[in-house]
Amino acid sequence: MKEELKEEELNEQQQDAQQTSSQAEQSKPEEEKAAETSESAAEGQPAPEETAEELTIEEQLEAAKKEIANLKDQLLRKIAEFDNYRKRTIKEKTDLILNGGEKTITTILPVIDDMERALKTMQNAEDVSAVVKGVELIYKKFMDILGKQGVSVIDTKEADFDVDLHEAIAQVPAPTPELKGKIMDCTLTGYKLNEKVIRHAQVVVGL
Repeated sequence: MKEELKEEELNEQQQDAQQTSSQAEQSKPEEEKAAETSESAAEGQPAPEETAEELTIEEQLEAAKKEIANLKDQLLRKIAEFDNYRKRTIKEKTDLILNGGEKTITTILPVIDDMERALKTMQNAEDVSAVVKGVELIYKKFMDILGKQGVSVIDTKEADFDVDLHEAIAQVPAPTPELKGKIMDCTLTGYKLNEKVIRHAQVVVGL
């Protein structure tokens, strides 16, 4: 009889404990329940931050590949442009060397025409003075053309000897002290092109 009473008391205590636990579970705030549910659900899934980070790295890698391809394309284009520029420059230099004097030669051609006419006139000329005058006119015309091209004659008449302009081929005693170191005679005319000496004047210098 006592044992039956004890069993009934134990059953009643167990039922009371279950009811208390059930009531406590029901009395939990909704936020705690939601947190527990999310924690249990998240145990078997990857973290959202890790997934986003992995996707970002893949995107960066893809962007880097595109950038490399773009730079490679630009480099190939620049190489092709430079090669075309180099070939064009070489061609222009070659044309300049071969045809650089075309303008000058074109301006000289009228002088050659005058010389040809003068030669024909000389064959039957009886007045030598007229022939000389014609040659002088041709010479003046020719020098005017050279002057327009930047060519000028190096002055030697009673000028001081200058190694930058003159080449002494002989020395003679000066007739007066004032002519010592000065040019006594010019045996070959010198020329400058735009202030650059292209041929030194060959001169005789007084001692």
